[in-house]
Amino acid sequence: MSQITRQLSILGRCQLMYRANRLRESGLLPPHYNYVIPICRNPGLSQEQLARRVYFDKYNVTRHLNKLEENGFVERRPSDNDKRVMLVYPTQKMLDLLPQVRQCIDEWDSLLFEGLSDEELEQLNAMLLKITRRAQEYVNSKDVIEG
Repeated sequence: MSQITRQLSILGRCQLMYRANRLRESGLLPPHYNYVIPICRNPGLSQEQLARRVYFDKYNVTRHLNKLEENGFVERRPSDNDKRVMLVYPTQKMLDLLPQVRQCIDEWDSLLFEGLSDEELEQLNAMLLKITRRAQEYVNSKDVIEG
């Protein structure tokens, strides 16, 4: 079993390297790629909600958002309902980068899945979805994301 999780870990690191190479000119750093789509799809998401969506602890999300804000990719504003809650909004710079990030993801998927039949892709997706849900349920039930 540890071989499977090792392979998934390698796959994730290879994906980061691919994105780093493809998005080098964007000014976006590798740890920040996972934030672009959820922030652009959900403007005004709280930092805590974002942490739960990207499965990073709150400390790292805050650190990453500090860097994204510093580099002009996001803007954070306090919630009207609770000034302690910071809401995250994409800047135009991030919105302009979104198509390039999506294209990078699509190209990576095409590269990985080339030569697999529709049936193989369906089976792989079903199995990965099953174990991903189990991992998410565990993390969510233990409140591991609190950091």
